[in-house]
Amino acid sequence: MMTMNVVQADMNYSVDNGRPIDYYFYEPLHKPDLNPPGTDTHAVSIHDGWHEVDQLSVDKQGFELHEFSAQYTQFDNEELIRQVFYLQVIDYVKRHTGAREVVVFDHTIRKRMPADLKVQTEAQRPAVLLVHSDYTVLSGPQRVRDVVKDRAETLLQNRVAFYNVWKPLYQRVEELPLAMIDAQTHDPEDLLRMDLKYSDRTGEIYVMRHNPQHRWVYFPHMQAHQALLLKTYDSSTDGRCRFMGHSAFEDPNTLPDAATRESIEVRTMAFF
Repeated sequence: MMTMNVVQADMNYSVDNGRPIDYYFYEPLHKPDLNPPGTDTHAVSIHDGWHEVDQLSVDKQGFELHEFSAQYTQFDNEELIRQVFYLQVIDYVKRHTGAREVVVFDHTIRKRMPADLKVQTEAQRPAVLLVHSDYTVLSGPQRVRDVVKDRAETLLQNRVAFYNVWKPLYQRVEELPLAMIDAQTHDPEDLLRMDLKYSDRTGEIYVMRHNPQHRWVYFPHMQAHQALLLKTYDSSTDGRCRFMGHSAFEDPNTLPDAATRESIEVRTMAFF
């Protein structure tokens, strides 16, 4: 696994045209003038990260990879995921970040499936083939307020960071791997706000414009006993990584008979 391969693949960036980027999770009554994300596709070099896995830092590159027990396998049981698997995730995040408290607020199981929203659920969705980072300077603190409610303002007085824990469910990833942008290689101006339109509210994340300086990294053939720690928001402004762009991608090395990718990502907020 100590190879230094580089693959060429397409990444779906978004156009920085001065207009708000938006995505609707419902059918609006009046057809809006859409400005969708992911319409600016660029071929990029994606580096095999296994040779540098021990040098990575969530506070520098924005991601790390560590061992994670593969004993838990009941990913078809939503209640057990929350009662048992969440505790493993909390321990993992605490050990690798030094956080005082970690709160899990949701999870998604991803696999190749139709983009049709009618066949998706809150916890079952397709892999995201869009360069993005999950939170913004506004939606991060708002998520804390939504989740921990009465404790939020007190907790927000100190450092808060969001981490996704991403791992294969049962077997190694042979298609649609996840790739990350080394956060040291993107500019703040590369982050473009995207409005997520729901019938009762509007949220926001960052999508990203293309920048040839972006250095992409992935870990081919990740196993179920390994997990990525991905930073998606940090309230600190001391120079450490605050946001990290990432996307699934079509790996040109994928074999025709490759097993379908099944993974879980668990979203956490960590308090320091």
